[in-house]
Amino acid sequence: MAGPEEFVVTPYEVRGRVDYDRLRELFGTQELTAALLSRIRRLAGGELHPLLERGIYYTHRDLGTLLDAFEAGRPFFVYSGRGPSGPLHTSHLAQFELCRWLQARLRVPMYIQITDDEKFWSRSGLTREETIRWGYENLYDILALGFDPKTTRVFFDSRSISALYPLAIRVARKIPYSSVKAVFGLEPSTNIGWIFYTALQTVPCFWPSWAEGTTVPCLIPCGIDQDPHFRLTRDIAEGLGYPKPALLHSRMVPGLLGEAAMSTTGATPDNALFLDDPPKVVERKVRNAFTGGRATVEEQRRLGATPEVCSVWALWRSRFAESEETFQRITADCRSGKMLCGECKGLLLERVHRFLREHAEAREKVKAWAESTIVTAPPSNVES
Repeated sequence: MAGPEEFVVTPYEVRGRVDYDRLRELFGTQELTAALLSRIRRLAGGELHPLLERGIYYTHRDLGTLLDAFEAGRPFFVYSGRGPSGPLHTSHLAQFELCRWLQARLRVPMYIQITDDEKFWSRSGLTREETIRWGYENLYDILALGFDPKTTRVFFDSRSISALYPLAIRVARKIPYSSVKAVFGLEPSTNIGWIFYTALQTVPCFWPSWAEGTTVPCLIPCGIDQDPHFRLTRDIAEGLGYPKPALLHSRMVPGLLGEAAMSTTGATPDNALFLDDPPKVVERKVRNAFTGGRATVEEQRRLGATPEVCSVWALWRSRFAESEETFQRITADCRSGKMLCGECKGLLLERVHRFLREHAEAREKVKAWAESTIVTAPPSNVES
């Protein structure tokens, strides 16, 4: 998807400085309005997650319809996933943080898909052993965010294929190759596994409805770059007798070097804060991060900085300013010149180091129960 300034946003590439308003128009998504946010706040007991409060999630598809049903007593479930190609970084957590919050506040079940098969098909440099290993490593990191093991289910594709395939057969029959080719720009050399993957990614959207024998709405928080995957899902949903999944789209958290998005891959590992980065590496990355500061201290004291272009401010905004009061104070002090970039980075480093220590501890604990969340068989009450 190329815009007027040549930014590119696809499920497999984000490049350039993204114009998010223009992207919303190009994708045809709906604005996440103050009225919708107010409804979520009320349903969640009077609070909003910072990712919603600060506009990181900014568009949707059919969220209002899903909330109408929920308020009328019809439960829904939350679904998101991860393609395991390497370690997680802090930007990857945005969708799962919101999912965990929704699970806790609205008391809804969570379905997670680990697509170790898709990453093997789409990344020629990865072996099967690597995608499986990263699948488990990523899953531990995701569950460590605080998901409830009693209401969390995981489709680990190669482990869960018996659970997924009976429904994937029905889904695949509804999706023409021409649609997959058009949406993802597939080449004649594309392997057939990658072509089939769209059917497998669609299955979790319908699985609870299939299992329960009644329509169960689905909400998918995801980066807006992933929207094309679920356009195909929405196109075929009603033909299979299932509701179209609703989506909540987030902006991408910019990379530390000022690039369009943090990335797991590529030649610039300093562009992202990985969850397994040692403290000295974290220190170096944050200290070298791109900011919106001025050329000199005097100039910044006088004119202030520009937080909106600063990768450090983006980290405060997306994760590390726990309260709205803290976030607003940091933003104001930056903009006024009261706080310089070095001081801001020092404060952020304290939060990052603490989060990574606590996350590592939580990660070890979830290993005791992670296996119990993986679905390995189709529902017992349906014909496969």
